[in-house]
Amino acid sequence: MRNLTLRQLRATEAILRHGTIAGAASELGLTPPAVTLQLKQVEEDAGIILFDRTNEGLKPTAAGLAFVDASQMIQERLRLLDDEIDAIKGLRVGSLRLGVVSTAKYFAPRMMATFRKDHPDIEIRLAIGNRAETIASLRNHEVDMALMGRPPKDIPLRSAVFGDHPLVMIAAPDHPLAKCRDISKERIAQEHFLVREPGSGTRISLEIFLSELPGRLDDLGTEMSSNETIKQAVMAGLGIAFISAHTIAMELEMGRLVILDVAGMPIRRQWFSVIRTDRTISPAMKAFQEFLTVKGAQCLPFFDRLYPESAAMAYHPPS
Repeated sequence: MRNLTLRQLRATEAILRHGTIAGAASELGLTPPAVTLQLKQVEEDAGIILFDRTNEGLKPTAAGLAFVDASQMIQERLRLLDDEIDAIKGLRVGSLRLGVVSTAKYFAPRMMATFRKDHPDIEIRLAIGNRAETIASLRNHEVDMALMGRPPKDIPLRSAVFGDHPLVMIAAPDHPLAKCRDISKERIAQEHFLVREPGSGTRISLEIFLSELPGRLDDLGTEMSSNETIKQAVMAGLGIAFISAHTIAMELEMGRLVILDVAGMPIRRQWFSVIRTDRTISPAMKAFQEFLTVKGAQCLPFFDRLYPESAAMAYHPPS
């Protein structure tokens, strides 16, 4: 493997992405025969087949996936080297690939803008996805850091809390329960729920909340793919929803949604920043992590401003 080149590793990655030599060649700006030759050289040098040739295209073998993983890590390390050299030179520059779960998109732009005031030369590229997509980005080394609740346990990660995350039950203002107080779990469970996809953080928390009610999880409610769709459906009177309080600031201020006073709510979770433990921390990553520790909570919508009517539900971010 001593003759392996970056060109060959990049070709392997491109073939994996496209599943064809032609697609990889187009991406790399090479001819198909040139990509075929690079793949052949790698396989001969390694003494193993990296891709199975099938009617559906080129499918990676276990060895092929190992090569792609190595390629991603090597290129990631080279990118970090650029940041480290800039830091040694005394330059406050660099780049950060930040992944956030879809719920965090409601405060991530404000967070980035606040960070840039102190670090104007650090470029942040934002990737937004659901929980499964964000975890996949971490697993595949596609992001440097992610903001999410409940870090996954099957990836080696270091995590740090940067703020509290209240979860609440919402309804349309004219809902029969809108003016009720101390609604019991048994009563709220009779309502029709609008829920996120299986595996999402809010859905898991709702399932835990309702788990002691026999049979209630058998038909949890109508599944919807985004918080925005759920909010619109709640406003239209199609049901109630359990959602992050950080996603509804505008609708509460405009009087288009209300938070139901349910016993045991809000359910308080936490926001985490997560970084893989098997990678080097770049100056940009370190700067953003320090920013989150000092100012991260200040960038979250204050829950007591969103719902001042109930002192029992008032939320105060950590100082």
